[in-house]
Amino acid sequence: MFSKFNKHIDTIFLDPHSESFETKESVNIILSPSLYWVKKVSLPVKYLRDAKSLLPSLFEDILPDGVYSYSAYKKGDVFFIFAYEDKLILNTLNSKGISPTQVHHVYFAQSELSDIDSAVKINATQSMYLKEEMLLVVPSAWLEESAELDIRQIILSKNYITLKQFGHIINDKAIYTIATIFIFLIAIVAVEYFITEYKVSQTSQLKDKLFEQYGLKSTMMQNRSILKEYKDVHSVQTKLREYISSILALKLENKEKLTLLSLKRKSLIAEFSEVKKGNEINFEKLFKSKNMKYKARFKETTWHVEIEL
Repeated sequence: MFSKFNKHIDTIFLDPHSESFETKESVNIILSPSLYWVKKVSLPVKYLRDAKSLLPSLFEDILPDGVYSYSAYKKGDVFFIFAYEDKLILNTLNSKGISPTQVHHVYFAQSELSDIDSAVKINATQSMYLKEEMLLVVPSAWLEESAELDIRQIILSKNYITLKQFGHIINDKAIYTIATIFIFLIAIVAVEYFITEYKVSQTSQLKDKLFEQYGLKSTMMQNRSILKEYKDVHSVQTKLREYISSILALKLENKEKLTLLSLKRKSLIAEFSEVKKGNEINFEKLFKSKNMKYKARFKETTWHVEIEL
């Protein structure tokens, strides 16, 4: 059964077998011993911060499979250490009508009810009592008498925990593993980056040396422009040589003569004299076979042709 602490923030005792508690307000939660594992131990350390790193190993021989969080507090010369499943507690809260956003602080019954002087009921069939400073849960039928649990007068301690709402998805060990992998990948990328930067620097130095050696311009854009000009000149020169060779190889009829062969801008000009109309077809067959672009006309018996380079 849930009890209510009539202050600004109510206190609720949470047990898996308790009745639901409807509230819209913030609440403090005291966890039933059924919702955590606890040990009373003496440790070879003085401070709580040193003890916390030992907690997983101190529970590894008793915990069922699951994703656990750990907590502890010191009382005198001994430590009370706890293991709990965030997912189990959150699911229990949800089943009792309490959302995680309503939870102010979460406490263990071990720390908040360690001074009860008799057995108390925590639900319809179970009770808890102190034995050698440890709160134990047993069937109520085993006890001669158990009182109703009343937490209205409890002054809460500072030994509270904060639930991890996503702790059941990924545990701390997995987070550290992922972080280590992530850091390793960053290191690889960083090394590759510096190697690439070094290679780029070396290539840039080599480029500058080659540009200086062969008298090239300072930028690739300028050099590409010059290269394009040279390619255009080479193309024109290649066509010019090919076209002149073809024209000079023409078989002329009697009296037909090549009287002019000249270059005008990007055109090769040729004139053939004593050509009868109709005979120019022999020349045109050659021009077309060489994919020459040309314009031709007659000046009396002279056939004038301009071939585009």
